Amino acid sequence: MRKICIVVGSRANYSSIKSVMRAVQAHPDLELQLIAVASALLDRYGKVSDIIEKDGFKISARVNMLIEGETPVTMAKSAGLGLLELPTVLESLQPDVVLTVGDRYETVSTAVAAAYMNIPLAHTMGGEVSGTIDESIRHAITKFAHIHFPATQGAAERIIRLGEHPDTVYMVGCPRVDLVQEILANPVTVRNGRLMQGGVGDPIDISQPFLLVSQHPVTTEYGRGQDQISATLEAIKAVGLPAIVLWPNADAGSEDIARGIRKWRERGLAQGLHFFKNLPIDTYVELMARTACLVGNSSSGIREGAFIGTPVVNVGSRQDQRERGHNVVNASHTKSDIEKAITDQIKHGKYAPDPLYGDGRSGERIANILATASISIQKHITY
Repeated sequence: MRKICIVVGSRANYSSIKSVMRAVQAHPDLELQLIAVASALLDRYGKVSDIIEKDGFKISARVNMLIEGETPVTMAKSAGLGLLELPTVLESLQPDVVLTVGDRYETVSTAVAAAYMNIPLAHTMGGEVSGTIDESIRHAITKFAHIHFPATQGAAERIIRLGEHPDTVYMVGCPRVDLVQEILANPVTVRNGRLMQGGVGDPIDISQPFLLVSQHPVTTEYGRGQDQISATLEAIKAVGLPAIVLWPNADAGSEDIARGIRKWRERGLAQGLHFFKNLPIDTYVELMARTACLVGNSSSGIREGAFIGTPVVNVGSRQDQRERGHNVVNASHTKSDIEKAITDQIKHGKYAPDPLYGDGRSGERIANILATASISIQKHITY
């Protein structure tokens, strides 16, 4: 029986790998090990570790590796702290394969630790481009990884062009789409009263048109986050629809965005806004299916949004060059540009679903491959 060790470091990490965790846990030839790290352990980011356990998963180990401050310096130090702590945990768990997700600092810590310890490394969501530090990290992890699970055909081809052997590259789709398909097929209606008991701010009637806002810092534009979120909030105010606003992630610049949100509230401008640290994935997906428009720079608008058909305004450069469906309209960080894009998307309404990022069976495919594939620690590069 192969022991598959999955490292979860944030709310986005969890939604990106939950269906794989479930498939691995259910597979007769696999044993799931789970390490919760970084912002997944912190209350200020919604303490995703509690949600993981509530969903029926056992956490094998916890690694506190996030140095607070959310600056480029603390992000680099957090990656270093993760590299100090994770080898001890991996030595204890003795996994047969380590599976890491995407492109974050905890992801690169996991990749380096596993590679140096001669533990085969599997990587999801490799091969994608965005033009920011995330892309650099993502491609670096591709070179550490021994087996690859890209979400799109374009990403798979890019991994092969990076020199990875085609036999190690499996185009499986995005595991996040698995959850979306399941939730949309078996909806549990989110009720206004219960939803509004969480978070802070004005109550919003989600049976009426509303906006959904998810905007994170751009690490290559550190220091501009407060102005960027202010422009978004000004545009939302001008559009005139109520909005549900999510707190930013833990990347460098997070505090700039959080400060911008707090100042907006302190100035008494937050009428019609309700703020959440975190939302369960089923609630978030239903809100994406209902919203008149998703605004910000979260990859959820591009991945899940394409499958759902959510009108999306992608603000700024964070998702630059990432493959996207017709549901996405780009806007710069100016009030007028964002306002116009939101207005246009509201007029358009819902888009036809696009399976660009998967068909809802990625987790099952990944578990079956992990159970049966021959994984060599010696890489065979095809430059």
